[in-house]
Amino acid sequence: MTIVRSVPQGMRVNLQPAYVMHSRPYRDSSALLDVFTAEYGRVSMVARGTRRPSRRGSGVALLQPFVPLLLSFSGRSELKTLVATEPAQGLFALRGQRMFSGMYMNELLVRLLHRNDAHPTLFAAYDQALKALAGNGAADAVLRRFEFTLLDELGYGFDLGADGTSGQPIDATLWYRYAPGVGLVVCHDIAACPTVAFTGSDILTIASGEFDGSVRLSAKRLLREALAVHLGDTPLRSRELFRLAGARSLPGTEQEQQETTALGDQP
Repeated sequence: MTIVRSVPQGMRVNLQPAYVMHSRPYRDSSALLDVFTAEYGRVSMVARGTRRPSRRGSGVALLQPFVPLLLSFSGRSELKTLVATEPAQGLFALRGQRMFSGMYMNELLVRLLHRNDAHPTLFAAYDQALKALAGNGAADAVLRRFEFTLLDELGYGFDLGADGTSGQPIDATLWYRYAPGVGLVVCHDIAACPTVAFTGSDILTIASGEFDGSVRLSAKRLLREALAVHLGDTPLRSRELFRLAGARSLPGTEQEQQETTALGDQP
């Protein structure tokens, strides 16, 4: 459920839990930030003077992705002004493939969230996902849980336990396809099923909260199908960066590299 909570016009918001999702240079010495906040959702703000040499060593160094922050900001327009930056408890060091997973989550948020729509449940899921990625758990499972939460929060969730057309329970012996706006639909004629189809047994395993092992690839493909409808035709930059990094580092033959990339930890 989407909770709309606008940033108070002209008032200062103090010590708001937040993460920087994206930043870019602005004018001579400032930066434009795309920020995900706990109570106000996605907020755009300008961090003035952050690129001046004299500001190095201050709270400016904290304005990086994956760093839990407490931000104070104000402003009458949609573009707020960052007033103060403080570190929140914890620091998530994402390295290697884990960094690409974090970038992927950030890109999903930037692409799919409307500005100033509060999603406290999604913020908590994002925070928990970063903690998990900084640990030793399976990255795939972390991403799939986050993706399902994202779809539910945006109103695009679907039932993993029933056929979206007939309402009949998912049958472990049948094949299903994903239909946008409907959910999972049975393929009575497997020859007429699309290239991306899923066994009922895999769907039921995913519904139980299992995203690794034999259902790992099915879970990834199912969430890609569901998200692609809302992401549009523009490719995700984080996936492309992962592929480029993998192409430079993967050993073995070309076939082995392709198999590793297809089944690896890419988002």
